[in-house]
Amino acid sequence: MTTTIAEADLIESVADALQYISYFHPMDYIRALGDAYAAEESPAAKDAIAQILTNSRMCAEGHRPICQDTGIVTVFVRWGQGCRLASDRSLQEVIDEGVRRAYLHPDNPLRASILADPAFTRRNTKDNTPSVLHVELVPGATVGIDVAAKGGGSENKSKFKMLNPSDSIVDWVLEMIPQMGAGWCPPGMLGIGIGGTAEKAMLLAKQSLMGSIDMAQLKARGPQSDLEELRIELFDKVNALGIGAQGLGGLSTILDVKILDWPTHAASKPVAMIPNCAATRHAHFVLDGSGPAFLERPNLADWPDVNWTPDKAAKRVRLDTLTAQEVQGWQQGDRLLLSGKMLTGRDAAHKRIADMIARGEELPVDFSGRVIYYVGPVDPVGEEVVGPAGPTTATRMDKFTRMMLGQGLLAMVGKAERGPDAVAAIAEHKSAYLMAVGGAAYLVSRAIKGSKVVGFADLGMEAIYEFEVEDFPVTVAVDSAGANVHALAPMVWREKIAAMATA
Repeated sequence: MTTTIAEADLIESVADALQYISYFHPMDYIRALGDAYAAEESPAAKDAIAQILTNSRMCAEGHRPICQDTGIVTVFVRWGQGCRLASDRSLQEVIDEGVRRAYLHPDNPLRASILADPAFTRRNTKDNTPSVLHVELVPGATVGIDVAAKGGGSENKSKFKMLNPSDSIVDWVLEMIPQMGAGWCPPGMLGIGIGGTAEKAMLLAKQSLMGSIDMAQLKARGPQSDLEELRIELFDKVNALGIGAQGLGGLSTILDVKILDWPTHAASKPVAMIPNCAATRHAHFVLDGSGPAFLERPNLADWPDVNWTPDKAAKRVRLDTLTAQEVQGWQQGDRLLLSGKMLTGRDAAHKRIADMIARGEELPVDFSGRVIYYVGPVDPVGEEVVGPAGPTTATRMDKFTRMMLGQGLLAMVGKAERGPDAVAAIAEHKSAYLMAVGGAAYLVSRAIKGSKVVGFADLGMEAIYEFEVEDFPVTVAVDSAGANVHALAPMVWREKIAAMATA
């Protein structure tokens, strides 16, 4: 007997799942993050986790995106050999229609981040299609589907290496983790694929991230295989690095390590590693021909009772009267609450600014004495001033930092660390880099009271906006002397964790 899967059922199921994961964290992640919050001893990391947990509950209540980067959609399909798709369109086209409907949903529009012609014109497809589709034919009369929406900040930190057969996987992972920095928004998960060929190892790593977080349960019962022993070893040794939430130093850098393997050539040991960020988004559903699948809504009472409020010791900063002297008084690790007018700009805007300066053209905005926020917000709905508007990874703007500081910028706001050249430029110009929490986009957007486009309107979410903000929370990540919290804090916590282990 053949099971018929209706085109409309598949489309509706994909669209519902993508809307669902845009505002509901997986509950295994929330439980693990809640446990990490309770155990965390680093004040900065605990504050960051509190923002992520508070943001998560707000998004679950308001049905708005956890992160402004609503991701590139990856779909894993296990198609039962007893099933047929009732459609004149390809499976890719049908699933992409579900993606399109999810991302253009009028009540909760999701940010379109997918660019066609990636090597050249990089044109936005406007609806976040196409998805990345993987299909496996399996026995049975049902269709199992995993959907995931992976943010660029974490995807960009993916690592791969063809190790020699005698090389240590643990040593390679511990070498790679510090190089990844904090742009993948820890604490999250590490997905690792071992074996097969180069592309198979990467696929295994991505597939492993579809699994549930169960490290606490694994440790409680003890490992029962070599892979489980490896998971525990990597979990403990990565957390012992002291990188912590958002790279601010602390006990929890990862919440789990997931590993899948596959037989490989005798001369090879391919290993891939892909991190999942604090906005981890994935869900599973099954179609059996009886209609669309809808995911069960979680119980809001299951969220930890964590409600972030600004640190009472945070310094209040008036952006409209900010001076270079005041910026030079900030120290790395200081917490600030920004109020006033702040410009925005990210990759495309910075590239266009560079091209205009090279041609001697007048810029649409005077950056002298201003602060810029690296962000690409989600479109607002209802009475929102702006949709979720968390920071994007700051290192992508590193090559433009000297140019922008030369235009008179006083400070920059973004996510995670800066590279050595950018840190040097910040110190030379006596400016500062401020870090906002990645994974708290909806919470952060509540501090934005006004928004208008002031340049490059054709760039959409990458246009230059002027935000009016009130008590916008940031941490001084690089101060005017070049002191860098992302370099200093993990070293302190690495020593503390080592001391705890020997106590």
